Amino acid sequence: MATRALAAAIVAVLLVITFPWNAQAQARATLRWGSRGNDVCVAQRRLKAWGYYTGAVDCIYGRQTYAAVTLFQKRNGLTVDGVVGPETWAALGYWGGAPGGAATAQTTAAAGSREGERDLLARVVSAEARGEPYEGQVAVAAVILNRVRDSRFPNTLAGVVYQAHAFESVTNGTIYAPATSSAIRAAQDALNGWDPSGGALFFWNPEKASSGWIWTRPIIKRIGNHVFAK
Repeated sequence: MATRALAAAIVAVLLVITFPWNAQAQARATLRWGSRGNDVCVAQRRLKAWGYYTGAVDCIYGRQTYAAVTLFQKRNGLTVDGVVGPETWAALGYWGGAPGGAATAQTTAAAGSREGERDLLARVVSAEARGEPYEGQVAVAAVILNRVRDSRFPNTLAGVVYQAHAFESVTNGTIYAPATSSAIRAAQDALNGWDPSGGALFFWNPEKASSGWIWTRPIIKRIGNHVFAK
């Protein structure tokens, strides 16, 4: 039994070292109906900033909070259970930082802001298009924004990014590394309206893609190592 416990502890430490973002997401309290406290306030403020929650920020998980959480989960491709666990916390944008009372008035006010969206978008670009020409980095950012505007995808940036199996960088955790300076500029250019992808909704590296389905999408452009498709 002691050996098993020691092995479990070693695995936990390795997970924290390898994927510190996972430990941080896990550190936040799991919220459900009846929960109280600052983490509930944090979730309510983010949901309110994004238009899902219309009640008072009272730090109590009740009927209105439950309705907001389940609507957010439904629209963003998450498990619709009304429980704010690691997956839903991550989709809300809280993949890092200290848990509980560490949210400040400044970070809360910035929730859902353009700057926050740029940071998230830049992290995806940095992870998915590192080493690509600058135009290709902007194109990757534009694809993500095109999905937000398309009714077949979640209608928020976080929802598109964290949609199950949508981006390898989310699955393998590389999205949580700091964005490169070029990725930050590319994200901003895409947010400002530049779309080198030509309105694409998909991109992939032809030398790495293993999905047969993705090749059914009509390719409209190639930039660097990526092809872009509708």
